[in-house]
Amino acid sequence: MTLLSAINRVCDVVSLSPFDGVYGSDEPNAMTMVALAQEAGDEIARRADWQKLLKSYTAAASPEALPDDFQRLTPGGPVRTAAGVFVRPVTNSGQWAVIAGIPSAQRYFFIKGGQVLFSPASAASGAVIDYVSKNWVLHDPDGPQATFTADDDTTLFPERLLVKGIVWRWKRQKGLAYEDNLAEFEADLAQEINADRGAA
Repeated sequence: MTLLSAINRVCDVVSLSPFDGVYGSDEPNAMTMVALAQEAGDEIARRADWQKLLKSYTAAASPEALPDDFQRLTPGGPVRTAAGVFVRPVTNSGQWAVIAGIPSAQRYFFIKGGQVLFSPASAASGAVIDYVSKNWVLHDPDGPQATFTADDDTTLFPERLLVKGIVWRWKRQKGLAYEDNLAEFEADLAQEINADRGAA
């Protein structure tokens, strides 16, 4: 399913005529649908650690720049040394100032300004960082990206969720009853998240 086919499925539900093209169109309903598709997709991508969005990379030094597609770290020990020892996270700059100033055998990391800092700095060499990518749109031939840029773009999460996410947003925007559609979206989202994790 593409952006265009997803929006045309929404049109079937909300009683609009289908579009020949939506991305870059100056037709108000098409522009609204594309904006709602982007909003829905951003939410769906953020609400789960989708398998196709999981990535990792190897650090070389401290500080190490985060990848351009970095959205957030994966939960449950996302940073480990080359030897497989988990590196403890530090979540505020005050704690980091103390930790970085006192030599310790314990390894720590802190994210600041688009970089990962390690203490001791030697822990950075070969450290593996697992993260969730913000690039949920698949645009051929360029690969994953964070926004729709063409009618034939697809998603890296189950595409039927995009349709359901647009439907309830469209109805809400038009002042129509949308609660049932939202409840259906939430139920399907939970089901797809479980399926993506391998839990039936």
